[in-house]
Amino acid sequence: MSGPSPEELCPENAIDRDLAVIDIGSNTVRLVHFRLEGRAMWPIFNEKVTAGLGRGTGETGLLHPEGVETAMRALKRYASLLDAKHVRERYAVATAAVRNATNGREFCARVKAEAGFDVRILSGGEEAAISAFGVVAGVPRAEGLAGDLGGSSLELTPLADGGAGEGETHALGPLSIPDALFGNPEGLKRHINETLNASKAIHAPGSTFYAVGGAWRALAQLSIVASHHPLRVLHQYELSRAEAETVADLAARSSTASLSGIDGIASRRAEHLPYAGLLLHRIMELSGCERVVFSAYGLREGVIFEQMPPDLQAVDPLLAGAEALARPASPSPSFGRALARWVEPVFAASGEVFGGRGPWLRAAACRLADLGSRLHPDHKAELASQLVLYAPFAGLTHPERAFLALAIHHRYAGRRTPPDMSVFDRLLNEKQRERAFAIGLALRLGAALSGRSEPVLDRFALARENGSLVLDVPEGERELMVERAQSRFESLAQALDLKAETRIV
Repeated sequence: MSGPSPEELCPENAIDRDLAVIDIGSNTVRLVHFRLEGRAMWPIFNEKVTAGLGRGTGETGLLHPEGVETAMRALKRYASLLDAKHVRERYAVATAAVRNATNGREFCARVKAEAGFDVRILSGGEEAAISAFGVVAGVPRAEGLAGDLGGSSLELTPLADGGAGEGETHALGPLSIPDALFGNPEGLKRHINETLNASKAIHAPGSTFYAVGGAWRALAQLSIVASHHPLRVLHQYELSRAEAETVADLAARSSTASLSGIDGIASRRAEHLPYAGLLLHRIMELSGCERVVFSAYGLREGVIFEQMPPDLQAVDPLLAGAEALARPASPSPSFGRALARWVEPVFAASGEVFGGRGPWLRAAACRLADLGSRLHPDHKAELASQLVLYAPFAGLTHPERAFLALAIHHRYAGRRTPPDMSVFDRLLNEKQRERAFAIGLALRLGAALSGRSEPVLDRFALARENGSLVLDVPEGERELMVERAQSRFESLAQALDLKAETRIV
C-alpha cells in the first residue's frame, strides 16, 4: 500500500491531558469534558441545557431573555464542575445566535464576569472551518461536503486531501426560518433552494455529504430504528442517497409525538426533525452527493483539533484510540505494536478483504489484543467484542467496526462463534468474517507463544512459504513452544488453508 504505514502514523509516547469545550449554541449550551490520550479524544463527561438563546433573535435582534438566564445558570454550573474536577484548560465558543444578536458581546461579558469563561464568538467562516476540522478529526479520509446544522445556521465546507476548504454559513437553522414557512411546504422548499443555489460550497467535488449536528443525528437515529440496523452507533453511520431520501420523507410524514417516542430522539429534536429531513433531501439533490455519512465529531472536536500541532493531527485516530483503550489492561504497552509487525507478513500476502484498509485494521486489532485481560475469564470474548463494537473510536466505518469486534471475539474464544451473529452477518460478507476469524487466531497464537511479551515474541518468526504457514523456533529455546502454542499454530494454519510447519533455526 502506498503512503505512510500504520506504524508511521501512530508514534509512541502520547501525552495525556484533560480539557473542556463549552459550546454556546443557538439552541443548546453544552459542556464536554474530554480526556486526550495523544490523538485519541474521549468524551468522559457531557452535559447540555436547552436554553434557546436564538429564539426570536431574527425578529428582535436580541438573545432570548429567558434563554440568557437559563444559559447563565448552566454556565455557572459548568464552571463549578470544572473547578471541582481541576480541569484548567477550557475553550468556550459561541455561534450564530450570539454572533448575530446586538447584545451578544454584552452577554459574553456577563459570562466572563459571572462564570469566568472567555468566550470566543466565532464568525460564520470560523464556525464552518472548525466544524469541518471536527469532521476530519473523526473521519481522516473525508472527501466531499461537510454540513453542520445548528439551531440558527447551516455551515457548508468542502473537504479534500485530509483538510477543509473555504466554508460558508447560511441562515438555514430551524430557529432562523420564519414560522409561516413551516406551514407551507412548497414555500419552505423554495426558500431552501434559493439560499443553497447561491452557495459555492454546495458544488464541492466528491460524492459524500458529512452531516453534523443534533437534528441530523436524530435523523440518523430514526433511520437506524426504521431500517433495523444492527449497530446503534451514530458515528460514520452511512446512507445511500435513496436511503437518505426515504428517511427524510419518513420524518416529514411523522408527527412530533411519534418521533419523540423513538429511543434516542428528544422531544425538542423531534419538533425540527421534518425540517432537518427536508433540508437534507434538498442538499443531496443540489450537491449531487450519492451518500451521507453522519459524523458525531463536529464543532467541539474541531475546537480541540484546531489547536493540535500538525504532527499530532497526522496521527491515525483509530490506532491511537485502540492503543489508548487497551493500555490499562496490557502488561506491556509495546506488545500490540510488536504483534502487528509479527503477523503482518502472513496477512499482507493473502489478499485484502477491506482493500487498502486491511493493514490499518490488522494494526488496530493487534493493539486491542490485550483488551480483555482484566475481564472475567468466562466472558472475555463477549465483553471485549462488545467494547470494540461500541467504543467511541474515530476513523472506523460500521463494517470495519464489526470486523475488529469479531477478530477480538476470536482472539479470546478461538473457534467458538459469538452467541449473536446478527451484527456480523449483516455488516460483513463471508470472506470478511473468515479473515476476522483468522486474525483472531493469529492474535491468540502470538499471546500464547510469547506470554504477551515483546522480547519473547521477537525470538520467533511467522511467514507464508509455498503453501505452508511456517513458524521459526530458535534452536536453544524449544521449551518456549508449549503444547498450547503448537495447537494454536495449527488452528491458524487450518484457518488460512495452509500446512503447519514448525522449523527449528
